[in-house]
Amino acid sequence: MNATKRREILTRLQADNPEPTTELNYHSTFELLISVILSAQATDKSVNKATAHLYPLANTPQAILDLGEEGLKQHIKTIGLYNSKARNIIKTCALLLEHHKGEVPRQREALETLPGVGRKTANVILNTAFGEPTIAVDTHIFRVSNRTGLAPGHNVLAVEHKLLKVVAAEFKQHAHHWLILLGRYICVARKPKCPHCLIQDLCEYKEKIKE
Repeated sequence: MNATKRREILTRLQADNPEPTTELNYHSTFELLISVILSAQATDKSVNKATAHLYPLANTPQAILDLGEEGLKQHIKTIGLYNSKARNIIKTCALLLEHHKGEVPRQREALETLPGVGRKTANVILNTAFGEPTIAVDTHIFRVSNRTGLAPGHNVLAVEHKLLKVVAAEFKQHAHHWLILLGRYICVARKPKCPHCLIQDLCEYKEKIKE
């Protein structure tokens, strides 16, 4: 895929949704961090449903520590992998208090030392909370990048590096959200909704679905 086509794809996505954001509900950087940890292998909808009850009761590191691991599990048990997520969140809250005065750090290296926080989660926090031009690659973005030809790669890190290379600076802030929404609602895994895709004429997928 050439640079002209890539620019047109991103231009259309931008025109359709100029200010995209996460579908996770949050009111602080800490709440966003916890929601992103919870969202691993789970839907944003399921996370929002759980945190709607959790955050009014506990939305700071100390408050969640006061709940304890078992208490936290009661609020997130509808979310997949809740046992390990509860364990990681408790450890993360303790580290935030011990090393960061209860605040979510803005540095990638510091974020990635937190249990339950890998490169993808760190990228989401840096981008959504702190406005950094990072691009977090999840399964949706990996699929869209490879299927369309926008930024093909054999693994998520390769796709991330490719996107950072080929996405123009003016689009990097919102590219993550445009691509994840495209993958979540249009360029779905089993039967992509190609006839309803606003970039279908630019996409290089050879097996496009027709009505």
